[in-house]
Formats: sequence, structure tokens, C-alpha cells
Amino acid sequence: MNDTAPRDAREPLLAARDLVKTYGRSDALRGASAELRAGEVLAVTGASGSGKSTLLHCLAGIVRPDGGSVTYDGQRLDGLPEARLSELRRTDFGVVFQFGQLIPELTVLDNVALPLLLAGTARARARQRAGEWLERFGVRGRGDLRPGEMSGGQAQRAALARALVTGPRVVFADEPTGALDSLAGEQVMTALVHTAREAGTAVLLITHDAQVAAYADRELSLRDGAVVTGAAVTTGVTW
Repeated sequence: MNDTAPRDAREPLLAARDLVKTYGRSDALRGASAELRAGEVLAVTGASGSGKSTLLHCLAGIVRPDGGSVTYDGQRLDGLPEARLSELRRTDFGVVFQFGQLIPELTVLDNVALPLLLAGTARARARQRAGEWLERFGVRGRGDLRPGEMSGGQAQRAALARALVTGPRVVFADEPTGALDSLAGEQVMTALVHTAREAGTAVLLITHDAQVAAYADRELSLRDGAVVTGAAVTTGVTW
């Protein structure tokens, strides 16, 4: 976590300005901009290939943009050394992918404890905290299983526990319900948003599903690597 002076709550916690990213001859991002404030849930929507995941990867410091800037809590991310970016991904950022990407050789409990262990937390304490987070997501009794022995919904809730166990300020969720049926997807989104609200965690949610986007405060739509709309979401979804 950063020991900087208190930030104006009206200022974005995370911001992208005029991002450009090219892979070969393909323009993944063409001047895309986005802002995310503390405690906010922002849905980024668009068709497959519109640049959603690339935008997330740039904002999370996973890939570097070819142009434009990414700022987190007042500091430029796109120019930071990889060691500092890795540190931020261990402490300030949590990431959830479509298929969870839990390590199949580890138990679910050890998967959730792993970010804490990498950050230097003692093993006993890391496993204790991992168990507490699994309990919050309703899968405490599955901690001794391997990921392949759980249902898709259970494994994805374990992946959410892993993303949140370090107390991150931002969670990046890339199609977190894309591999789930509608009921499991609803359970995962309810758990994610409710827990983020409680902790004041900002969530950047990548989805092509309007029902998933309805859980967000705002929606940003991409087309061909550029932002085409950005508006508040008005729905009957509650948490």
C-alpha cells in the first residue's frame, strides 16, 4: 500500500488517458480513456475483439501501452519498472480471470493463501486468512480439494477470495462469469460486488453480458479499441 498523502476522493484512483496498443498490424486500443474511483464498480463492455481485455491489462500494469498514460493514485504506471509493477499486483491490485486460473497442483486453501505468501506473510497466518476468505465466499469446506474437484462456480468464488485476500484497492475482473451458468454467475457477481462494497474496493469489470454489467455503477463501451459510450447504470440490482 502507498504511504502518500490523502487523495481527493473526487479524483480518480486509476485513470487511462488516450491509450494506444498495437499487436502486429492490429490496433487493440485507439485512444481509449477510462477513470475508476475508489469504491466504484465500472463495467467495460463491447463485442469480442473490441479491446476490453487489453484495456484491463494496461490498467493493471500487465502490459505497457504504446501511447497514452496510465495513472494510479497519482503516479504514472506505464513508466514504472517491472519490479514495482509486480509489487503493486501483489498488494494493491487483485485480478480474476474468466476461468479463475487457480493452480491445479495446489489445494484451494493454498491457492488463496499464495498471494499472502508471496508478500511475505507467515504460512500459518496466510492459511488462516485464506480460510476466512473462503468462508466469506461460502466455500470454506472445499479448502482441502484441488480446483478440478470443485464446480465451476465454487472454483470462481475461490478465485475471488484469492483476488481479495490481500485487501487490494482495485480488483480487475475479466469476464469472471463467462464460463459459468446463469445461476452460478449471479452468485459470483453478488459475492464480488457485495464484498467490494464492504471493503471500499474499486472494481473494473470486463464483460459482454448486459446482466453482468447491470451490477456496475457505470458502464463504458468499447468498439474497435475506442470508447463509444460511457454512462451511469440505472437498474434494479441491489446488494
